[in-house]
Amino acid sequence: MADSHEHVLDGSRGTIVVREWPNPRARYVALIVHGYGEHVGRYAEVADVLVGHGAAVFGPDHLGHGKSAGERVVIEDFEDVVADVHQVAGLARAAHPDLPVVLVGHSMGGLVAARYAQLHGDGLAALVLSGPVIGDWELPRRLLALDEIPDTPISPAALSRDMEVGLAYTRDPLVWHGPMKRPTVRAFAAMLDTVSKSGTIGRLPLLWLHGDDDRLVPLPGSRLGIEELRGNDTTERVYAGARHEVFHETNKADVFADLVRFLDGVLTP
Repeated sequence: MADSHEHVLDGSRGTIVVREWPNPRARYVALIVHGYGEHVGRYAEVADVLVGHGAAVFGPDHLGHGKSAGERVVIEDFEDVVADVHQVAGLARAAHPDLPVVLVGHSMGGLVAARYAQLHGDGLAALVLSGPVIGDWELPRRLLALDEIPDTPISPAALSRDMEVGLAYTRDPLVWHGPMKRPTVRAFAAMLDTVSKSGTIGRLPLLWLHGDDDRLVPLPGSRLGIEELRGNDTTERVYAGARHEVFHETNKADVFADLVRFLDGVLTP
């Protein structure tokens, strides 16, 4: 695995910890935006692939997640997370001026990345969304209708067909294993609506990756969001039998090959 080190930034609502996987011969920058309840350290293999492909890789632990400050998994406004990612982009650009920047967002991170692209897409070379929470995701509506949100953690089996992925997730002390919290659920609902109403990403190249057996973020709901977001250059890859975390799936070699092929098409003059 590629070496990494950490930075600490003053985020929108407290300090955020940023992981950097450096590359002294970088030809582009990749920003990784992780999902709900997890942390960017779970993307070490993705970062390794990207570094091997020529990227310098950066990614924050979002507020309330991983090593960053804040009450665990509480996000009151996803615009704060978008602003934090913009700070990380500034850190990366200061280290690598004039290099193109690629944004990779998974699940909740896909929602954040989609909003980032709507606001700051002119500063990006490409957008990659993996199992993105966009479009018609019914979970917030269902939870907000309840008097009390049940203590039902994410099932490790929903992440990947690889049982080792679920086992590592269960044992990870930086992963949140408790219930969702109402302020965060409200913020999900609000940002889903914002992204839906805020238009396309225009000419920004988009790669959409999704498992067709994703039970956490079902494919049909995300497809609606992609149709609202997509611009003139969209590539779609749906993997038969794959669950939510396609970067951790049993067919991850195919996923990484599709990712690299897409980036080659974007970054090659």
